[in-house]
Amino acid sequence: MTVPDTSRMPERRERVADRVATEILKLIASGDIEPGQNLPAERKLAAMLEVSRVSVRAALQTLKAQGFLDAVQGGGTRVVSQAAISDPALAELVRLDKSNMLDLMELRCEIEVWAARRAAQHATPESVATLRATLDAMTRDCSDKAAADVAFHMEIARASESVVYRHLLGVVRGTLAEMLKYHRTELFATKEDDATVIAHHADIVDAIEAQDPEKAASAMRRHVEWARDHYTRRRNGS
Repeated sequence: MTVPDTSRMPERRERVADRVATEILKLIASGDIEPGQNLPAERKLAAMLEVSRVSVRAALQTLKAQGFLDAVQGGGTRVVSQAAISDPALAELVRLDKSNMLDLMELRCEIEVWAARRAAQHATPESVATLRATLDAMTRDCSDKAAADVAFHMEIARASESVVYRHLLGVVRGTLAEMLKYHRTELFATKEDDATVIAHHADIVDAIEAQDPEKAASAMRRHVEWARDHYTRRRNGS
């Protein structure tokens, strides 16, 4: 009878755990699991990856130690990001000094124009339908206009099918929410402003649905530059 070489078993298990950790990181990198979202339960992960729960547990411990995952009170594991740690500080800077928002607005003028162009190139009928539904929710008399606005821009990120952009926007979501709350409650809070915001967003969705990248980019630029102009007038006291 052949006696198994048990001296190599821990090494084999370690290699399986490393592979599981890599597969979980791929799920995060692909945007299938976003910052702040819970991972599937250990049992489900083990079935998905066709490994033992022991290997899954070892992989989760490794990723927790590396700062990718965090334990959830009451059970479970969620995705975190090193960059996400800085987001509350950034949001606080924006909250305390509104002039910092102008810098952020200038950045949005570039990156969101790119995202709209990309969304027009890659959006599916399903993602367009979701964008339409989000726009409809904004059009209705919703109680939280800022949250609806955040949801709209997050849907454009999903439609863009850019993992990098989705992750970036997910990381700074708290700051974006703080910014859009200021927009919709102070900077341009009139009914006329609401109508303009909705019209701008509708133009963006129309261009994305038409798969016209340049028209989508132009519509987004018109929107973010309109918002930026409000900052400039507020800063100049006009």
